[in-house]
Order: sequence, then C-alpha cells, then structure tokens
Amino acid sequence: MSRLEAKKPSLCKSEPLTNERVRATLCVLKGILTSSYGPSGRLKQLHNGLGGCVCTTSQSSALLSNLSVTHPILKILTTSVQNHVSCLSDCGLFTAILCCNLIENIQRIGLKPTTVIKLNKQLLSLCTSYLQSEFCGCRIRVDFSSTQTLLCLVRSIVASKPACMLTRQEIDHISALILRAFLLTIPENTKDRLILGESIIVPLKGQRVTDSTVLPGILVEMSEVQLMKILPIKKTDAFKVALFCASLSGDFPDTGEGTIVVNSGVSLENAVLDQLLNLGRQLVSDHVDLVICQKVVHPSLKQFLSTHHMIAIDRVGAALMEALSKVTATICSLLLCNRNDTAWDELKLTCQTALHVLQLTIKEPSVLLGGGCTETHLAAYIRHKTCNESESILKDDGCTQTELILLTDAFCSALESVAGSLEHDGGEILTDMKYGHFWTAQPESPSVVNWPDLLSRCGCGLYTSQEELRWSFLKSTHHSFAPQTCLPHEAVGSANNLTLDCFTAKLSGLQVAVDTANLILDLSYIIEDKN
Repeated sequence: MSRLEAKKPSLCKSEPLTNERVRATLCVLKGILTSSYGPSGRLKQLHNGLGGCVCTTSQSSALLSNLSVTHPILKILTTSVQNHVSCLSDCGLFTAILCCNLIENIQRIGLKPTTVIKLNKQLLSLCTSYLQSEFCGCRIRVDFSSTQTLLCLVRSIVASKPACMLTRQEIDHISALILRAFLLTIPENTKDRLILGESIIVPLKGQRVTDSTVLPGILVEMSEVQLMKILPIKKTDAFKVALFCASLSGDFPDTGEGTIVVNSGVSLENAVLDQLLNLGRQLVSDHVDLVICQKVVHPSLKQFLSTHHMIAIDRVGAALMEALSKVTATICSLLLCNRNDTAWDELKLTCQTALHVLQLTIKEPSVLLGGGCTETHLAAYIRHKTCNESESILKDDGCTQTELILLTDAFCSALESVAGSLEHDGGEILTDMKYGHFWTAQPESPSVVNWPDLLSRCGCGLYTSQEELRWSFLKSTHHSFAPQTCLPHEAVGSANNLTLDCFTAKLSGLQVAVDTANLILDLSYIIEDKN
C-alpha cells in the first residue's frame, strides 16, 4: 500500500528585493548582460553541462533563451525582455541593463514604491515626449532618397555583434548585402498600402564571408541531373509549378481514437499509391513542369513524374514553402557565408535583426544616435528639465521636490550607466557640456590632460573633439545644463559613418525597462508552491 505524502504549505516571502541572495543574483545577471554590450562586448559560451551544442554569443535573444533562470524576479525581467525582442528584434541588452540599473539605483535611495512608480512614469513620459518631438537633439529623420542613413543603421547592428567574427571589410560587405536584400523586398508598384516581400537566408557555411551575395527570387536546391532537365526551357516559356504542403509519401495520417474499416482483400498501400498516381496524371494533364513538396514524395510518384518529363523536389521545409507560396510577391535569397557553424549562426541572427529593423524604419522613418550618445543626451535633458520645471512635473502627484531630485538622479544615472557599459577596457568615460554626448578615452590617461588631444569623436561619431567643448567625467557630481537640441542639418549631412540605433526598438525598450522595473519594485510578496 503506497503512502501519501502530506501537501506542503506554500512558501511566502515578503519584501523579496531586501533579500541579499536575490540582490546578488540580480547583480550577477546584470554583470553578464553589461559585459556583453556593444561592439567590444565579451562573448559568452552557454551549454547545459550534459553535452549538446555550445552557444557562443553576445546577443540578448540567444543569451536569455539559453540562460537557466529560476527566481521569480529574474523570470519577470528576462521574460519582459524576451517579449520585447520577439516583437522588435533589437535593443534587448539595452532594455535589460537599463531595467537592472533602475532597480539597483532606486533600491539605494529607499523611497516608497508608490512614490517611485509615480515619478518613474513622469520621467518616462518626459523621455518619450522629447524623443518623439521635432526638436529632439538625438533623433534623425530618415531620407529615403539616399541610402546613407539606412546603411549606417545596418552597419551599426552588424558591428555590434563580435561573435560574427567579421573584419571591417566584411562588415561593410555584409551591411551592403543586407540593405540590398531589403530593398529587393520593396515592390516597385504600390497602390493603397505597402506590402513588403521576404528575404530568405540560405546557408553556405565554410566559405569566405565576402562570397556572400544576394539573388532576386527563391533559391531551391536540386540535383545536377534535375537542373539539366530545366535548363533547356526558354525564359519566355510558361513554367508551371505545383506546391504541396501535405506529405505525398503515402503514409497514413494519425486517426486518433478512430478506426479504419478495410474490406477483405484490399491493400491500403496499393490504394493510397493509386491515389498518388491519379494525382500525377492530373498534374500531367495540367502541363505542370515542377512539383515541389514540403515533405516527402513517394518514389513511385517521383518515377511517374520523371517519365513524363516533370521534376519533383521534396523535403524543402516549412520556411521555404512559406516563401514559395508568396512567389508573386517580391522575394530574394541572401546567400550567407561564414567560416564555421558558430559564427554563421550568429551572423544569421544578426541579419534577421537588421532586416527587421529596416522594416520598422519604413513604418517609423527615424533613427536615434547610437554609441551611448542618446542615453547621455537624454539624461542631461531630463536633469535640466526636472531642475527647472519641477513644479509642473510634481502637480497633483503628492510628491516632494526632494523625492523628485533623488529619483531623477537615480533614473538618469541608470541611463548613463547603460552608455558606460559600452566601455570594457577601463577607459575614461566622459560627457561634453554642450551636446551631452558620450566620449571615451584610453585607460591610464594622465591626471592633467588636454582632452581634445585624447578624444577623437563622440560615441555616435557626429561631433569631433576639435570643437570648443567642455567635458565632465560621467560618474562625477552632475551640474545641470541644457544640452543643445535640434540637430544641425549640416552636421548630419557631413557624417558618413554614424553609429545609429533603431528608433522604434529603443523607444519600446525604454518603456519596457521602466515598466518592468516598476513592477519588480512594487512586489511585496512572492508565494511559491513547493509541491
């Protein structure tokens, strides 16, 4: 007789963020994310310890999907970021690091959660309103009569993924291919609304990256014998193709709980084969030239089609079938090469991200300055805004000016720390007092230094150090100043190699980071069922 174990009561923990173990685990997660951030981010190798493949990456989508997270607070954070990345592809690390920074900074100042949430929402509203305004000093409108801005955007994405193992020349080559592949998906003639086509990424592993290319149309793998049968067909001839998503192998489908009643002496296999051959005869009568099947084609049906000068290609997979079903739309194939499987997998994920970002840019034709400059500029703007307009910000909120000052510093320091995460070699981190942009200098700089001699360009590449600028260490005591807004057209026009970020993805990441931090900071209890 088996024993029944008594049900254990649920485990209830109050004030989870005050637990030192939870805070230490959150700090470890933040360390993993910040050390992976940017073009010089450190790579991570993830594996389960029981064998299987090893993932080498610095991308948030690969990192978070392979990390084993158990604590509810960390699950909330990682799930929020993964949802953001699944929708917008980009700015996952930015979102996660900013959320961690906000939680860490706000925990130090010890304000009530209700006060924190109110003021965080106010500051978030100031950020989004400014970024969407026409006088924003870190936003550039995309001019689609030139590919310069779009190419800078794609190059910024590709260059920020060191696990792709690309040289500068290879980054330029792949960036140009991605942009060309995207442009090939835009139909020439549109009426009511724009419907973009699709770019199919075709693997060519073990070859030089510079051998990668883009071809209009869909590339379908077939044998040389089959290809020689197609080649005599003139381009002007009608070429009929039949697509099958269902299996043509003759296998029986799962009947579930039902049964099949078969008359005595009837062979199911022969009956199914007869049906397949009837289908073949119909294809012959319809003058079909090429049969493509997502799954398997029965060998007898293949032989029948071959005797009637028809080509059958099977096992093409679901991804290619989706593209083939839309073949009258604008579709291209990106033949992607890299040195090994690991680098190719990372490059494929990078190309998918870049293509999605270009689609988002079509919908919202704006980009943000990258390289940490948007974060530091935005922080300077928010500090100045709250310092000079605190009364209008605090109206009807029931919060004091002291609370606003404390939270503004925590909020802006969190933004600046994201920018600081781009520096991994111990270099000096500065911001200028005119534009509020992000600057880095080599480590071990002399104590008395002429900064223009050590600094070349800001993080985004828009401004040079030769202007008459004053600099301040990013982590020093802050003095409120009004950063210059309204980007000068001549500055943007003369910059050919800007580092840029996706406007839609970064704006959404900012909102997700603040909302997730508010949710976690507001948690009073965690109740876990241990049964």
